[in-house]
Amino acid sequence: MADKRISLWSFWAPRYWPVWLGLGAMRLGAALPFAWQQRIGAAIGRLALRLIGRRRDIARDNLAACFPNLSDDERRELLQSHFESVGKGLMEIAYGWWGRPGDFARLGRVHGLEHMTDALAQGRGAVLLAGHFTTIEIGGTILAHLIPMDAMYRRFENPLFEEVMRRNRLRHVDKMHQRGDFRGMLRSLKANRAVLYMPDQAYVRSNSVSVPFFGIDAPTSTGTSRLVARSGARVVPFLPIRRSDGSGYDLHLFQALDNFPSDDETADAARLNALFEEQARRAPEQYLWVHRRFKGVAGIYDKR
Repeated sequence: MADKRISLWSFWAPRYWPVWLGLGAMRLGAALPFAWQQRIGAAIGRLALRLIGRRRDIARDNLAACFPNLSDDERRELLQSHFESVGKGLMEIAYGWWGRPGDFARLGRVHGLEHMTDALAQGRGAVLLAGHFTTIEIGGTILAHLIPMDAMYRRFENPLFEEVMRRNRLRHVDKMHQRGDFRGMLRSLKANRAVLYMPDQAYVRSNSVSVPFFGIDAPTSTGTSRLVARSGARVVPFLPIRRSDGSGYDLHLFQALDNFPSDDETADAARLNALFEEQARRAPEQYLWVHRRFKGVAGIYDKR
C-alpha cells in the first residue's frame, strides 16, 4: 500500500545523514516568513542555473524549441526567471510539508471551485488535471484543504526522502497512489474523490502517441482517456499560478471538459496538450522546462 508507513528509525545509517541534514534545512526554511522563503528560493534558483549545467541546457533547448520568436536576450531572461521559479518551488515543497494549514487559506485564492463541486456532485469522482508547474506542490496542498483529494507520487532513489515526502503529503490528502497505479486511482474515483493527475511529461512506453505540443510532435500518454473511460469521472483542469507581487497564489479550476474521452485517443491527447500549452503560455517561467519533454524528437537535444 502506498499509504503504509515505514519507521524512520530504519534510516539512521550514516549514508542517510546528508539527507537528514537537507530535510532539516527544509524544515527550518518552512518556518521563515513567507517573503523570506520566496527570496531565498529565487537565490537558490539563480545558483542552480550556474551549477546544474545539464538541466540548464535542457531548459534552454526547450525554450528555444517552444518560443522561437523570442530574441536570445528574452530567452535568457526567461531561463533565469524559470530557475528562480524552480528555486521558489523547492521552498514551497518545504512549506507545504511543514507549514501551518491556517496560512494556506490566507495565501491561496481559489477561482472556479464550483466546477469541482459540480463534477463531484455527479458521484463518479473527478480527475484534477494539472501540468508540471513549479507551483503544483503548494497549489495541490492548498486545494486539498477544500476538496476531498488524493494524490500521486513517484518512486525516489532515496527511500528516506520518499518516506518523508509521503508522510507529509498524507497530512493533507487521504491517499497516495504510486505513479502508474491505475487500479488505485480507479478506487479513489469510484469513492467520489478528486485525484490529482499530471500526464503532460514525455511518455515513450506503450499507450502513448506523438501529438503536437508548442507545434512539435511530442510523446504523450493516452492514460487520461483510459482512466476516464473506465471510471466515468469528469476532468477538471487545474492551474496554480504564483502571483508576481509575491503575495501568494491564484488557484484556477476550470469547467470540466465536455465530450471527453472521445472515441479517438490521439485526438484526446492532442486536446490535452493544447490545454497544457495554453496554460504554460500564461505563466511560462512557472512551467517545468528542465524536463526532456521532447524525448526522442530529432533536433531538440541532439547536442546533449
